[in-house]
Amino acid sequence: MPEHIKKKLQEEINALEHELSHELPKELKKAVALGDLSENAEYHMAKQRQEFVKARLRQLGKRLADLSLINLNNIPKDKVGLGSTVKVYDNDKGEEIEYKLVTSEESDVSKGLISTSSPIGRALMGKRVGDEVTVTTPTGNRELEILKLTTIHDEAQ
Repeated sequence: MPEHIKKKLQEEINALEHELSHELPKELKKAVALGDLSENAEYHMAKQRQEFVKARLRQLGKRLADLSLINLNNIPKDKVGLGSTVKVYDNDKGEEIEYKLVTSEESDVSKGLISTSSPIGRALMGKRVGDEVTVTTPTGNRELEILKLTTIHDEAQ
């Protein structure tokens, strides 16, 4: 897993852990001091935030664990996979487009970085040069032909 992704996730985890252990207990204590908890909006908001933070921490922890399990040996050397740069011809737009398949944390469509879990990313995964794929997007179906493929293994050489 790229270090910058791990760092970004860890920074969010650290911030949420600080909020959970320092800021939210103070808010809850203040809200309890106001009296009747059944009609205390501050108390209920703090409790809701506390539950959200706990859920987000579980989600981030799982994502960090999942990303640490990525094994480069399992990424194909001759097919589109994580880290691949793919040049495609978009039949609908009549133009060539280059995409790099990345994790959802790194995706930035404006820079051509698309997630492997996006509609285009999912359609391209496992395909080879010369393959044609139909991608179902919110704006309708798109026909893409794979013109060139550079895998993560090619880039490492």
